[in-house]
Amino acid sequence: MMRRVFGVELRDELRAIVREPTSLFFGILMPVGLFVLFNLLYGKDTTQGLSAGTAMVATFGTYGVITVAALQPGIGVAQDRDLGWLRMKRVSAVPIGISLTAKATAALLYGVGVLLLMGAGAAAFGTLHASGWALLRVALVLLLGSVPFTLFSVAVGFRFRTGAAIALLNAVLFPMAMLSGLWIPIQFLPSVVRKIAKFLPTYHLAQLGLAQLGHGTTVIHVLALLITTVVAAGVAAMSYRHARI
Repeated sequence: MMRRVFGVELRDELRAIVREPTSLFFGILMPVGLFVLFNLLYGKDTTQGLSAGTAMVATFGTYGVITVAALQPGIGVAQDRDLGWLRMKRVSAVPIGISLTAKATAALLYGVGVLLLMGAGAAAFGTLHASGWALLRVALVLLLGSVPFTLFSVAVGFRFRTGAAIALLNAVLFPMAMLSGLWIPIQFLPSVVRKIAKFLPTYHLAQLGLAQLGHGTTVIHVLALLITTVVAAGVAAMSYRHARI
């Protein structure tokens, strides 16, 4: 029974992302479009021992995955609250955990799609120089690393109405992307920005993705993301307890 309910919820969430202009543009079209643009301009350059096009799969891939993970679940929760759908689901005995899991799974599946589009684009441009196993590791790391961003997104959705949730999530996401070197390689940014980046989970996720391509270490970045996940889970739990559904 629960499997069937989850399937219905997941199907609805997958459709909702395509129907919602904000999620579709900022979560899918914009990351892929920026990746294509920067790949055409700089993809054949070399940075940190990698072709820029290969490194962009990790950095722009991070941006693409966390954009979907950070926007869609929170916006979906806020919309459901505003429309009274969460209250109706409670009355209809649909476990809210099923609904939230469906939102997170839908974002994860669209994240897979974003990564596939970026990888296919880099391969078509001739700028992708990495083994299939390395690319698979990058994808798995980025998708798993999106969990704290999903939790944060859900927390925002439980606290704010739809318009405010969209504004707040974008206000947090875009500065983090810029300061973490997701668009411009971190070594080309000012020293003060590089210092700030080390405190941002987006930076650690991107570096963890780059490590799968043979650049950098993993331990400190894994630890930083684990701490972020614990904190985000706590915030999401508190937001749910205090939410007016």
